[in-house]
Amino acid sequence: MTSSEQVQAPPALPAPGGTADERTALEGFLEQYRAIVLRKVVGLTDQQARRQLVASQTTVAGLIRHLRWVEDAWFVEVLDGGRRPSWRDEDPEWQFRSGDESLAELINEYQQACERSRTIAADHALDDTGQHWRFGAVSLRWIYVHMIEELARHAGHLDILREQLDGRSGFD
Repeated sequence: MTSSEQVQAPPALPAPGGTADERTALEGFLEQYRAIVLRKVVGLTDQQARRQLVASQTTVAGLIRHLRWVEDAWFVEVLDGGRRPSWRDEDPEWQFRSGDESLAELINEYQQACERSRTIAADHALDDTGQHWRFGAVSLRWIYVHMIEELARHAGHLDILREQLDGRSGFD
């Protein structure tokens, strides 16, 4: 794939019902924000995704790359006990750089990371814990809340960047 236009936007997802059980609510909001992130970037060109529009080095491509690694950090490394990549300590800003991948490749990698996260989470109860190098023991419940916060924050960043790139704005 050479262009994000070959990637289909996921359908808009409604928020979970107001009386959903805890796990359904947490997973529902997480999935809603995963879909929003993708809907914010589908249709952009690789050149647009790499454009630096703010004072920091933040780009659409860098944010998608970061979110791909955030999925692995919390679900593969922390919850499932996977090995922490050395770049996290040697060059933690690496994950925010646009890199050489096309936006379509970054989106595909992000979707694969989300699927790994879903598979790992499905094998755990909300009270199951993993060890984080800085926070110590964290439960799946905590990881879900943190991931919702992380995705919502970066969806806002993506919304601003997208509006600057082509005028498209809005919650979804």
